[in-house]
Amino acid sequence: MRVRTAATLAALLTTGLVPLAAPASAAPAKYADDFNGDGYHDLATAAPGATVGGRARAGAVVVTYGSASGIKASRRTVVTQNSAAVPGTAEKGDAFGSALASGDLNRDGYADLVVGAAGENGGAGAVTILWGSGKGLSGGRTVPDPAASSHQRFGMSLAVGDFTADGRADLAVGSTGADVQIFRGGFTKTHGAASRTWVVPSFRTGDSYGVRSLAAGDINGNGVDDLVVGGTIVGQSDEPFDGQVVYLGAASRPKAQRTLETDGRQPVVAGDVNGDGYDDVITARVLVYGSKVGPGEVIAYLGGPHGISPTPQAAITQDSPGVPGATRAQGTSSFGDSVAVGDADGDGYDDVAVGTPYETVTTASQTGTVTLLRGSAVGLTGQGATRWTQNTPGVPDLDETDDFWGSAVHLADLDGDGRADLAVGARQENGGRGAVWALRGSSSGLTTTGAVSFTAAQAGLPGTGSQLGSLFAR
Repeated sequence: MRVRTAATLAALLTTGLVPLAAPASAAPAKYADDFNGDGYHDLATAAPGATVGGRARAGAVVVTYGSASGIKASRRTVVTQNSAAVPGTAEKGDAFGSALASGDLNRDGYADLVVGAAGENGGAGAVTILWGSGKGLSGGRTVPDPAASSHQRFGMSLAVGDFTADGRADLAVGSTGADVQIFRGGFTKTHGAASRTWVVPSFRTGDSYGVRSLAAGDINGNGVDDLVVGGTIVGQSDEPFDGQVVYLGAASRPKAQRTLETDGRQPVVAGDVNGDGYDDVITARVLVYGSKVGPGEVIAYLGGPHGISPTPQAAITQDSPGVPGATRAQGTSSFGDSVAVGDADGDGYDDVAVGTPYETVTTASQTGTVTLLRGSAVGLTGQGATRWTQNTPGVPDLDETDDFWGSAVHLADLDGDGRADLAVGARQENGGRGAVWALRGSSSGLTTTGAVSFTAAQAGLPGTGSQLGSLFAR
């Protein structure tokens, strides 16, 4: 089984929410992000700064449901720790939604949503599974932390996939510790995971270290999901460096195959950019100057029958041939601060969306841009790349200083036409409330025809500082 990162609740965050109608008959989930089983990808968007019940930064997740017309704000569910049948209670600083992943963990035909709350219990962290159903997400279950005394921020990174070759979806959980906890498939609503295993990637521990990113994909094409773990690694010389460790899935536990010396602080995704049937690893390297970010590059490593390649297939910057724009001066840019993979034009090659949230557009600093890099028979390329901003004709709204458009990016077919649509988050839009955009895929790539956007207020999040669009579930 290859799993992708990736009843309507009675008590919702605000009044006026339009309930999700149940399908006439709930078909088996086709996708790992189809929470209501209607055959469309859904979009889960985090708002970890949302105020809930008067508790600042308690956090919320907004799920907008896919359909033949795509997504819209009125077709949504808002989930918090104050929602009916969701474990816990919304508290100040919980940051519910600080990590997201999805997959059908209990094999009932509906995708489930896994939510990390890195600030729970004073920073100890927590992980909650929200169960899918014919009416969308309904209730949930806490995943117990098996090693609470050895780390903080349990759930700071998440991934779902069949890493243990038993045909069931497993859950990988990262923290500030060196271990990645893997909870074996066989989840039930009453008993949780079947058992636990773990990998030990020799990551440096500490509040600013640990496992910062996780991604699942079938890199060697054997039908078992492999796991990519990003963070600050302690090598043989005990000198730490940022990078990723690729683990190939196996029946006992995933086995380390290769270490990639890139930038473990940046997100990592897996997808097939050269169309050969093996998932490839896409990550980024962004320079940091003190408190400021600098230029970045997006890096692709190709998968194959023996696992991930030792050298990059491509390292693309804003100065690469075909890429619109140019690398900005020190303290701006951040090309690759967010990445996502999906086939936007339906040509059989996955494309890569690249967020550059610190980019200056005209005179608006840190307003942000998104670039779509194309997949091809040779892999990822800058040729044919397109660049999108809030000033692009047909994109709703306008560029403003400190929007951070491109804080998060996501590619999935939200309207069922066979082409991935682009979702973009801007966590600081409207003074920190946040907002989300969706551009449709087409045979020629992304298009602004039918583009939609919705703000935190339109999604049902009151007050300021929600930071809707900080990240999307994969």
